[in-house]
Parts: sequence; structure tokens; C-alpha cells
Amino acid sequence: MLMVEDVDLTPNPQALKFILNQRLLNVETRQFPDKESAKDDPFAKGIFEIEGVASVFYMDKFVTIEKLKDANWGQIQRPFIDFLKSFDPSLIPEEVERKASDETQDELLKQINVLLDQKVRPALAGDGGGLEVLGLDGYKVMIRYQGACGTCPTAINGTLMAIEGLLRRDINQAIEVIPA
Repeated sequence: MLMVEDVDLTPNPQALKFILNQRLLNVETRQFPDKESAKDDPFAKGIFEIEGVASVFYMDKFVTIEKLKDANWGQIQRPFIDFLKSFDPSLIPEEVERKASDETQDELLKQINVLLDQKVRPALAGDGGGLEVLGLDGYKVMIRYQGACGTCPTAINGTLMAIEGLLRRDINQAIEVIPA
């Protein structure tokens, strides 16, 4: 049975990170910015049935829920815990296919993702979020924040500059990071 082991605050005042007792996904992350995008994922779809949920992000052993601004956590937490108790984790769809770009990334994009995997993504996961590289255009790296980081004010400013500085220092001075 899925259970919440701990609840962490995130830098985003509208998001909480729920640490679970079981692994949900082995490698990938799942981001659902709205109810419609979750229609094919029974886990996220069930969470969106809870009134006040704005977005759902999950990976490994945690779920980050962002609430609507006018919602309160009291109306979300108890129904979420009840949902977890009744949800069968085997219903979570496996990753259907790897993105083609994962197989054919050029060397610069591989270097960027390795560095992000080592130094950035673990820190963002600690705050209930994630980071997806959408593509590379010359030395412009297009990224999308996930989970709690998606609407967090510090992600948009400070974290973005820190990521760009890290990539410039460790990979190439010409790199520019563009949020999506």
C-alpha cells in the first residue's frame, strides 16, 4: 500500500513534496500541468480529482502537488492520503518509448545532460521539482522546469542564472539557458 512517509515544504509556496514509501518510477519523471494532460495516467488523473490541485509532478519516490492559489492544503492532503491508500501502483503506465532524441543526442547535449544529472537535477528533486532539456539551438539550451520549480520565483531568476553559470564554467562559455 502506498503511504506518505514525509511531507517537505518547497521553495514554491504553492507546492508540497510528498515522500512515499514505494518507488513510483525508476528513471523518468512525469509532469502534468493540468487535468487534461493527465487523462492517460491513472495516478495523476486520480490526484487531479482532488479539488484544489493545480499540477502534479512525480518521479522516484515522491509526488509534488501544486495547489490552486485559492485552495488550502487541508482540503488536499487528507483526500490525497486516502487516494494513495486505495491506488494500485501497478496501474502506473510504464514509459512507452524513449524519445528519439535520447538515442541521437549530439555530444554537447550529452555533456549538458550529464552535468545537469550530476549537479542540478538532484538539488531540484530535493525541492520537489525537476528540469527537462527541450533542445539545443547552437549554444542556446532550452529548458523547462517541472514540479515545484515550474512556477517558483527563484527558479525563474536565481536558479536559471546558476545553471547557466555552471554550464558556461564546466562546458562552454558561449552557452545560454532559455526557459520555456
